[in-house]
Amino acid sequence: MRFGIATFVTDEGIRPAPLGRALEERGFDSVFLAEHSHIPTSRESPYPGGGDLPRVYYRTLDPFVTLSAMASVTTDLLLGTGIVLMPQRDVIHTANESASLDLISGGRLLFGVGAGWNREEMRNHGADPRTRGKKMTEQLKALKALWTEDEAEFHGDHVDIERSYAWPKPARDPHPPIYLGGESEAALNRLVEVGDGWLPRGQTTFDEIRRVRADLAERGKPDVPTTVFAAPADPDAVAGYADAGVERVTFMLPTLPESETLAKLDELAKVKEQAGG
Repeated sequence: MRFGIATFVTDEGIRPAPLGRALEERGFDSVFLAEHSHIPTSRESPYPGGGDLPRVYYRTLDPFVTLSAMASVTTDLLLGTGIVLMPQRDVIHTANESASLDLISGGRLLFGVGAGWNREEMRNHGADPRTRGKKMTEQLKALKALWTEDEAEFHGDHVDIERSYAWPKPARDPHPPIYLGGESEAALNRLVEVGDGWLPRGQTTFDEIRRVRADLAERGKPDVPTTVFAAPADPDAVAGYADAGVERVTFMLPTLPESETLAKLDELAKVKEQAGG
């Protein structure tokens, strides 16, 4: 079992460089950063966690800039997006940003993506919430072409890219692994079609993880790498995930000033050690 951290890096908490160093020093293998470009104040979309939307959602730093800062002060820490809201993004810029990060970090990017939940945020980016899933599938196919082909092109209903040169290419061969976030049937179908790994949330049960992994195997995706996003920081829970075939759990790190963050990381590192990490 591998252990990572999931978190929101904002302008009000620990800075990226000291966080990256602290994670590597404490033996965490990865970090997964959330993304939100902004949150419209209309607040039409209910927060999936219930209650008021936490402040961190509208103060997040750009994940690629943040992970690049972490890359500069670490050597082995895997740099994950958890998750990039792909339907809201320009796929060509995203291909360039992600490949650049993978290149400068020596192939350490874990590319976690999802369709998102905040409909007004999507609409501000020109994305139609009703077709965001189909758009994302096309975007990921186009992304792979831009990452891997010397002269890349893609023609779909939502993405249209003429034959183009696009560099840099990622350091990872053939490309950074694409982890699909979400547990819905649509998300899992997308994983089968264009994904490399699965990034379910911490409330996903052990039995559901077993069921999904068995279903994926039947559909030609055996032993899909599975990382749980924001798993309970509990050794018994970690054992349950391991039994269900999970390769990595990430513990949720609250967004706090540096001294408080380091203290919380010490607590989470103890849980990791108790769980065999």
